[in-house]
Amino acid sequence: MPDTFSHKPTLKQQNKPFKSKHASKGALRDKSKGKVQRTPVKGQVVKHSTKADRRNAAKLSQQKKREDLMRLNRMFEGRHGAPKIVAVLPLCPDVDAYTTVSRMFESASLPAPTKEHINPILTAPQFKQKLQFIPLHRNLVDVLDAFKVADFAILVMSSKVEVDDFGTLCLQAIQHQGIPNVLAACQHMSAVPAKKQPLIKKSLVSYTKQFFPGEHRITDLESHSDLLTAIRHMTSAKPSEISWRDQHSYMLADHVEFDGADVVGTLKVTGYARGTPFTANRLVHLQNLGDFQVSHIQTAPLPSNHSGMDEDAAVISRANEDRDDLISENEPDMMENEQTWPTEEELAEAEERVRGMTKDKPVTKRVPKGTSAYQAAWIVDDGSEDEYSDDEDGDMTVHDENEPAEDEEAEEYEDIVINGHDNQSMLDTTSEMEEQLDEVEEARQLKAHLERAKQAKDEMEFPDEVDTPLDIPARTRFARYRGLQSFRTSPWDPYENLPLDYARIFQFENYKKTKARVTTQALVGDVKGGTRITIFVGQVPRDIMNTYDPSRPFILFSLLQHEHKMSVLNITATRNSDHDYPIKSKDELIVQMGFRRLVVRPLFSQNTPGGKGGNNVHKFERFWPQVAASVVTFYGPIAFGNMPCLFFKATEDANMPHLVGTGTFSDADTKRIIAKRIILTGYPFKVHKRSAVIRYMFFNPEDVLYFKPIQLTSKYGRIGHIRESLGTHGYMKCLFDGPLTQQDTIMMNLYKRIFPKWNTTLWKAPAPIDYVGNAKDLEDVTME
Repeated sequence: MPDTFSHKPTLKQQNKPFKSKHASKGALRDKSKGKVQRTPVKGQVVKHSTKADRRNAAKLSQQKKREDLMRLNRMFEGRHGAPKIVAVLPLCPDVDAYTTVSRMFESASLPAPTKEHINPILTAPQFKQKLQFIPLHRNLVDVLDAFKVADFAILVMSSKVEVDDFGTLCLQAIQHQGIPNVLAACQHMSAVPAKKQPLIKKSLVSYTKQFFPGEHRITDLESHSDLLTAIRHMTSAKPSEISWRDQHSYMLADHVEFDGADVVGTLKVTGYARGTPFTANRLVHLQNLGDFQVSHIQTAPLPSNHSGMDEDAAVISRANEDRDDLISENEPDMMENEQTWPTEEELAEAEERVRGMTKDKPVTKRVPKGTSAYQAAWIVDDGSEDEYSDDEDGDMTVHDENEPAEDEEAEEYEDIVINGHDNQSMLDTTSEMEEQLDEVEEARQLKAHLERAKQAKDEMEFPDEVDTPLDIPARTRFARYRGLQSFRTSPWDPYENLPLDYARIFQFENYKKTKARVTTQALVGDVKGGTRITIFVGQVPRDIMNTYDPSRPFILFSLLQHEHKMSVLNITATRNSDHDYPIKSKDELIVQMGFRRLVVRPLFSQNTPGGKGGNNVHKFERFWPQVAASVVTFYGPIAFGNMPCLFFKATEDANMPHLVGTGTFSDADTKRIIAKRIILTGYPFKVHKRSAVIRYMFFNPEDVLYFKPIQLTSKYGRIGHIRESLGTHGYMKCLFDGPLTQQDTIMMNLYKRIFPKWNTTLWKAPAPIDYVGNAKDLEDVTME
């Protein structure tokens, strides 16, 4: 036996390799050299790739990018290629989009188009591609629609007048909607002295970089060389990708024609197909008009300028039995709720009775003595005879049964006629009434504004705290609420006590898998991008042609499968920092989600992930928070993909709504529970170590026994529960997990699930508005 001793190899110490959460310097250095980590087919990452493997992977990646670019350029090149869409947006009131387009044509040695030319196309022999311009008016609706389909955008500013509020609103909106390739341009540069021109260009570049950091130069629209450089850049550059738009088929209409002698007919929309391939089996969305079915799609070749036969139109896609239907809602079975609907005869009789009452009989109101007829018209009658009625948040309130009798009010009240023949003299004094109405309306709006601000402040200082009513038992007032031991993990059945509106919507078994299947299916179609086609849209009302204006962009989007059906939509959104007016849940907002515009009354809730073991319960927000991101929930058509969402608050000026928030579509989860929380508070009366007597939370012993199983908390972090009731005034003995202080406040959290209201409607576009400032007003505005 040798004298030396050696350990076994298995006992040799082996230190664990260093693992960093962040990229090391060596990894960053290799990445900067162009190193590409190749992923094999089996999914295992090759840790020790050779230099040849890295070169081959980089070559394959480069080749793929080159093929994508060639495929995109092939769509725009040639005599039959589709033109690139260029939106021309005037940001200042003294600039004109048509002037910009005319100078573009003149710089390419082409005759300038007139305003009669709808979306003129620039085709010059020295450029391989064509440009189709959309000269825009200063109308927010047209601006948003044009930028949905634009490949490039020319932002026209002035050297004499600053960008006004409308121009800033447009820039903010298109920045969140999706940014195409942008060129900044300037008009009226010759009207400025040569010494000040560099300063003005520098100021305009600085302003543009606030919204588009990649822009470093200004195109002078009065310079021939700058115009040619801009055209050459647009014809040679690759349009930027907008993911939500590129997964749909879309079209800018060149020609729209209505065919049919009846109330409804066929709308023929002609233009170039873009995006994913078109198919006649999918529905189409006409901007601001709604969703419709397609009968068939045929080619629409341009007339040839050379001698020879023109190509005939051929049908390339026809709808079959697999096409999508127009059913957007389920029909709930009303008999399950034991409700009966009035017949048409009963409705007509009731309408005739109401019409006769308003025409022949004067309306009499019982008002306090001394009230004028005008003041009485503003008093709202309480026609409810039920014991319970719902408030704005859906809580139950109880009417007081001890109201004064009618005989007791006879001395203080009188009957007054507010319409009919007795108040004809009041209607004659129209001018005086208008002035008085304006003052009253202004006072009412001021009072509502102050009340809304006070509610928002109270909600911020004392969130969710409510007072227990004295005249109503708490077990009756808060009968719909429940207690949760853990807001995050306590079980809550998502199918419990659903409203009737949930019987009208559609639900996905697995939204993520459906989204992957639908988006992949959209890549296959009959009509490839770049083809000039005519889409025959069926069952279109004739009234659409009465509102059709050829000078405004007419946009058509093809829907993915199921995108017409209604469901519960959840959008992750944040408030706009420029708008600080309190916005309450269920306030009416205009939401633009991708290519749709809807009028909704949404709910706001906290943006908290479910996590492992989560119960998908999220806290309701009475007001939209100003800082943190929230989830906006409402009923609407299903969407797929990360669609941008813009929230507007309507104002008196339809062209200048307030942009109150922006966000991104999240999912269509109908199981997401929005729980409204209320906090009942009590105060220590007597304290002895961990035991205390609490008062002012309840006012009768029955309520104490009813809410006894619910856990209590305090503002200093103590947790406890109710032991027993003391006396007849709602005092209760409670035990906590630690010593309690006299200045502490005891809280009981109660929760109730709430649902959005079914009032989603399609937003109707206003009449065309073109705001151009007066010359007198423009003289007072100067460039800084």
